[in-house]
Amino acid sequence: MRGFASPLAAGLALAMSVFAAPAAAEDEAPRWSLAIHGGAGTIARADMTAEEDAAYRASLQEALNAGAKVLAEGGEALDAVEAVILILEDDPKFNAGRGAVFTWEGGHELDASIMDGRNRDAGAVAGVSGIRNPILLARKVMTDSPHVMLAGEGAEVFAAEHDLERVPNEWFDTDFRREALERVKAEKLSALDVDAKFGTVGAVALDTHGNLAAGTSTGGMTGKRWNRIGDSPVIGAGTYADNRSCAVSATGWGEYFIRVGVAHEICTRLRLAQTHDQDTLVAAMERTVEADDGELVYNAGRIAANEAQEIGDAVMRDVKTLGGDGGIILVTPEGHALYSFNTEGMYRGRATSEGASEVAIYGDE
Repeated sequence: MRGFASPLAAGLALAMSVFAAPAAAEDEAPRWSLAIHGGAGTIARADMTAEEDAAYRASLQEALNAGAKVLAEGGEALDAVEAVILILEDDPKFNAGRGAVFTWEGGHELDASIMDGRNRDAGAVAGVSGIRNPILLARKVMTDSPHVMLAGEGAEVFAAEHDLERVPNEWFDTDFRREALERVKAEKLSALDVDAKFGTVGAVALDTHGNLAAGTSTGGMTGKRWNRIGDSPVIGAGTYADNRSCAVSATGWGEYFIRVGVAHEICTRLRLAQTHDQDTLVAAMERTVEADDGELVYNAGRIAANEAQEIGDAVMRDVKTLGGDGGIILVTPEGHALYSFNTEGMYRGRATSEGASEVAIYGDE
């Protein structure tokens, strides 16, 4: 299992900060960074055949490559996030889109969200059925409606009005997920007894323009009832992006991620970590200027990779203390692409403009 870093240094300023990491110096090449996940949980080598291991790695690499291509060609972080999640939603190995778990009634209720770090625009959908790619619907909510979240039948009407692809319920059916529902009912198990792997998918990205984005998509928990909704569509819990601090996508036991406000909590701690005393805060605010387009240009110190890692780990420790399992992916304005999880493994990958490209599954990788 991936070890947690030491606790955060005490004394971080608790005042609201208006900082973002500085853009790359003029003589630096534009940088980009991408991290993806396909769920966390009880994922051990002993439980995976060589063929299964290879198949998951191939799927992760395909999705990673799709997002990296967008960024390497100068595309937007939002488009890279969407490209990744579209591939994973159409892959039945993951609990999102086509591989979504079954509800208690034998249907599928899908959740997704996306967020733009430039202006904190966001869109989310919850409990939708028959939408092939919920991430596209979430983005439409962000761009083509005055709302942040739509749910159920209303979200589906909105999808129809915007000509998003619908598919029959059988599109999402898989034998593996059906067997899990049957076990829950026959053996009176909880979803956690059969959902050993939280197969939620997500991506976070920094593009060459210095903008961040995050997105998450899931089918929820096996046998869920009463239109249960987890953290994935909740802005600030399962998804968050803010150019001033970070982009985060989460996977795990959603009730705990909602209670902690995991994604927003990580970004807030990173933003506060950019200053350590009130004098620095005031000085940085005085250096804030207005760009030609009216947007604020923030001035602050850079965050080191180990400091960002410690913050992600600390928040995941908090989740663990309450009883929750799962993990997060994180990208910072400096281009650090990081993971943190309190489970045995997490399907994950990352790539950067510096040439890094990797996928991993187990905690000791």
